[in-house]
Amino acid sequence: MDACFTEKYKIIGSSLKKRRLEMNLTQSQLADLAGKMDRSKISDIENGKEDFLFSTLLKLCKALGVSVHDILVK
Repeated sequence: MDACFTEKYKIIGSSLKKRRLEMNLTQSQLADLAGKMDRSKISDIENGKEDFLFSTLLKLCKALGVSVHDILVK
């Protein structure tokens, strides 16, 4: 991951985690809802350790019932 984007990934991950917890979902449940994604990948994304594809963000947002805009501006 490019170091200049680390903080952005952490912010996005934190927003996704907050929404997941609001929905009372585990990481495993979210991984299943997002299309059989690996639970460890969810953990890495939430902790800002994963350089993920935009399509992954779209899948997670869809599973969480939230727009990409809402995740990016929090």
